Amino acid sequence: MSKYTTGEIARLCGVSVRTVQYYDSRNILTPSELSEGGRRLYTVQDLKRMKIICFLRDAGISLNSIGELLSQEEPGGVISVLLEQQEKLLKEEVSERQAKLAVLEGIKRELRSVENFSVDSIGDIAYVMENRKKLKRLHGILLIAGIPLTIIQWISVIIWITTGTGWYFAMYALIAVPYAVWLSAFYFRRVAYICPRCHEMFRPKLKEALWSRHTPTLRKLTCPDCGYKGFCVETYGKAGQDTEKEERSMRQKGQGTEKEEQGMREKEQDMEKKKRSLGKEERNNG
Repeated sequence: MSKYTTGEIARLCGVSVRTVQYYDSRNILTPSELSEGGRRLYTVQDLKRMKIICFLRDAGISLNSIGELLSQEEPGGVISVLLEQQEKLLKEEVSERQAKLAVLEGIKRELRSVENFSVDSIGDIAYVMENRKKLKRLHGILLIAGIPLTIIQWISVIIWITTGTGWYFAMYALIAVPYAVWLSAFYFRRVAYICPRCHEMFRPKLKEALWSRHTPTLRKLTCPDCGYKGFCVETYGKAGQDTEKEERSMRQKGQGTEKEEQGMREKEQDMEKKKRSLGKEERNNG
């Protein structure tokens, strides 16, 4: 019967000698016998066991699980459960890595729109990516809201062409213009723009936003903070001015709460003074 030394079994299985020795110390792969000189000797059956261990390790199964599996008399059911668990873990890892890859791809896309890159630009990109779903949802709302207007437009055009009556189209124009203005105001109240120079968020005036050049993600505006004129990044969110207003209102509410608490404390102090004065009067009367 063939016998293999530690070095030979390591070479046949494509692992290091230290790995074979480590498996021996863990009682996962113990040598079938020792030579007179104390050298470990492995049999063909040990070689098969080692190849099974390497196969399971390549599948990502832990040594503890492999040890428990190989100690079972009927390992078929155990290996099935282990493989299912490992498959689930690997799928989760793949999903996490795909999510990270999507983040990296998103950062690369956003970097193409940044003229002067700095560390603050990374924060801008992160904010835009975090709010991208909200911005897409807002675009979907605008699309749905514009469908009735489009239907009315085509009906009025068809009536004009077929009957020669143009007052339907005139009525459509009277409805469409204020509706479009309202829809635009609704949209621009919910988006903000990030200046690539000072990295501040701001909300432009409706007139400037309506008539400015733009792409699906950029709009050529003037930053009110630093005076930059150029393309700014569109995102869903609140401008710095709105945030400051909210902070001021929160501070005012906090001050009001403090005043209420101070008033309650003063009332309690007055009640304690009255109790003490009543106690003195009772003792004097006694």
